[in-house]
Amino acid sequence: DIVRKTLGYSYSPHLQLSSSARGCVYEREWHFPWTFCCGNHLTHQFPRGNRSNLLLCTQYGFINTCLKSLVIEKFGDKTWEKLKTQAGIQDTFMTYTVYDDVITFKLIQEACKTLSMSEATVLKLFGEYFFTFCKMSGYDRMLQTLGGNLTEFIENLDALHSYLALSYQEMNAPSFRVEKRTDGAMLLHYYSDRRGLCHIVPGILESVARDFFNSEVTMEILNQSEDRERTGKKEHVVFLVLQKLKRPERKTREETNSESGNSPNSNKNHCLIACFFPPGNLLSTFEPIYPERLWVEERTFCNAFPFHVVFDEALRIKQAGTNIQKYVPGLQVSGTRLNKHFTIVHPQITFTIVSIRKFINSQFVLKACREMLPELWRNQPRLKLKGQMIWMESLQCMMYLCSPKLRSLEELEEQKMHLSDIAQHDTTRDLILLNQQRLAEIQLSNQLERKKEELRILSKNLEAEKKKTETLLYAMLPKHVANRLKEGKKVEAGEFNSCTILFSDVVTFTNICAACEPIQIVNMLNSMYSKFDRLTNVHEVYKVETIGDAYMVVGGVPIPVASHAERVANFALGMQIAVREVMNPVTGDPIQIRVGIHTGPVLAGVVGEKMPRYCLFGDTVNTASRMESHGLPNKIHLSPTAFRALQNCGFEIAERGEIEVKGKGKMNTYFLRRNLHATEDEIMGRLELFTGLRTAWRFYWLFSHLLFVLACYLSEAESNALNAEHSKWEDEQLLADQTRTPPFSDGTVQSKFCVLS
Repeated sequence: DIVRKTLGYSYSPHLQLSSSARGCVYEREWHFPWTFCCGNHLTHQFPRGNRSNLLLCTQYGFINTCLKSLVIEKFGDKTWEKLKTQAGIQDTFMTYTVYDDVITFKLIQEACKTLSMSEATVLKLFGEYFFTFCKMSGYDRMLQTLGGNLTEFIENLDALHSYLALSYQEMNAPSFRVEKRTDGAMLLHYYSDRRGLCHIVPGILESVARDFFNSEVTMEILNQSEDRERTGKKEHVVFLVLQKLKRPERKTREETNSESGNSPNSNKNHCLIACFFPPGNLLSTFEPIYPERLWVEERTFCNAFPFHVVFDEALRIKQAGTNIQKYVPGLQVSGTRLNKHFTIVHPQITFTIVSIRKFINSQFVLKACREMLPELWRNQPRLKLKGQMIWMESLQCMMYLCSPKLRSLEELEEQKMHLSDIAQHDTTRDLILLNQQRLAEIQLSNQLERKKEELRILSKNLEAEKKKTETLLYAMLPKHVANRLKEGKKVEAGEFNSCTILFSDVVTFTNICAACEPIQIVNMLNSMYSKFDRLTNVHEVYKVETIGDAYMVVGGVPIPVASHAERVANFALGMQIAVREVMNPVTGDPIQIRVGIHTGPVLAGVVGEKMPRYCLFGDTVNTASRMESHGLPNKIHLSPTAFRALQNCGFEIAERGEIEVKGKGKMNTYFLRRNLHATEDEIMGRLELFTGLRTAWRFYWLFSHLLFVLACYLSEAESNALNAEHSKWEDEQLLADQTRTPPFSDGTVQSKFCVLS
């Protein structure tokens, strides 16, 4: 209702002061801001061209959100991520937060580069999508009710824009003026503080005409120059607007009968209605009747319209409402000029009758001049008025019918005013009360959006920390076991019929600990275990645990694989290679390790709640530990079952013989020496790196030899150091070998190149 009242305010009949003053407007013009607002969302134009004004311009986050939605919908998420990164902006924008126009300016520039489109194409595309975005946001019904045709729609945008400005003080839209030509064409005048944005206008208006009014609109720029009609340096673009209505689709006979009714009576009633009422829109044929004289006395009129001013062509005040005199006492002085007490805030024009008549259909906002107010009032906010200008031709005077421009009860109190000062028929009363509630809702919505954004950032950070936690957890437990524990499920123990277990320890570790500082021991073990840990990824074996200098690894658990013995064997060979780089802090020599391997069945499960561990149980673990403790320095000790698992797998294995194993009796054990089919680089996982280096070295070798050959053929001595006694021989050999280098008398070859071998 408030929107309808606000929009209807500009449609209220012109109050006539005489029978001859019909309120006719000879110049058929309208004024509206094309960057219209929808609901609680405000839109502003993009900054472009005049960069000196960029830092002074701001806008709400709705426009950037719309641009983001356009890029994602038309070109995909990857394009938006690339555009956002290149522009160096954030990903999310708050609807009610004011942002610098520089952000949107960067987005437009990067969109042109990324999409390989011209600025005009990108801006027009945005204009088309902006209208669609407003409809998707739930404001299609409001927009559809603005007018029955394109012209009415344009006229009412100004009123809607002004209404929403009550809630959004940062609004800074361009201005438009529409005039009808005698040939029926429409000229659209566009005024803006920023250059290069006029291409958005055709995108919006063409979409409105196509969607709401079933017509096609073509717009052509007739003139583009600097505005001379208004104050300040502003761009002035004139569009030629041509509208072509689409033909309605023909209906079938059945559809026509179903709509009109099949009975003869229905056809008869239809004919009777057609006889009484002429075809077409009845409202378009309406003609008002004016009284011969105005039946309102002066005192009653000034009280009924407490905020109005009538002034002549010289801006001299002829009459004023009672309350406007109350709050601007200077208006009571006879013959005073209106521009002495007020300045025009909107539209930004010079304060003359000619300029006012040119923008007669705009809503005018006037602000009281502080220096003309009583001295006690100069510290309080200046009074603002908004309303319409009405030109009275017979009196050659202008009437400004207005109301106080107030947004909330707080501003009402600041002006030392009360609701009783506003006429009861004035919708400003309702606007102030409803907007007070609306401002509170906007503030609450803004807080919710900020909290939502904070939660999004916290959720993103939490996800990153979660990944770190999962990485640490997966390093301690098998992935599927860790996932079940995270879900609060119990992990049942699993039986593995065949796996291979490895134990290792450092030879004379106790003596090393006794002779070194603790930090030296920690550094030594950390260096050794880091190398071992990398090898577990290379050979895909599972690290069970480390206790002191002991390192335990299993193959075939927790994921059963047939090649578990080969993997553990290759891992053991890699351990021997890796410890060559780990030095004994006492002697400075590489440390020595013992390695024991055994193959057999185990039972695996998670034990403990506070610090759960994935442990292996069974005699296989015992036997593998015995293989390590009964092994020899820098040897890989194999049990009989491990030997049988590695037979015929390409390993060189030597028999150790029968030994006494604690708790096991006599066992025939073996030593693993090497892999017959793999190099050290392959075992250590350096194959790709060394392959690349080897290729580079071969290329360097070939290039060096090419330089050597080239040096021989470019030698200076080839042309001046030939011995005369060989000239005859050279002539005979010339046909046989044109490229052969002849020998010199001293048996050497001189060259400018120095070849290093």
